[in-house]
Amino acid sequence: MPRVAIEYCTQCRWLLRAGWMAQELLSTFATELSEVALVPGDGGVFRITLDGDQIWERRSDGGFPDIALLKQRVRDRIDPGRDLGHIDRG
Repeated sequence: MPRVAIEYCTQCRWLLRAGWMAQELLSTFATELSEVALVPGDGGVFRITLDGDQIWERRSDGGFPDIALLKQRVRDRIDPGRDLGHIDRG
């Protein structure tokens, strides 16, 4: 099963943001993910990977992901046919 890692900057105090995103992913993909790991980092890092492949990076993607977009990116890699309900219709 896929593994998501959220690397966040401890200096910037982004743990709560990372934890909230982890909670949202686990709530949506409860049986499709093996884990969502929180990985402490520094230097302004906020990077999300799925099985080692980057799906979001704060600097290159322009800030933090909207949770709907993040869920869509995860869904597109692990279960492309899945309907995310109102997220896909919004």
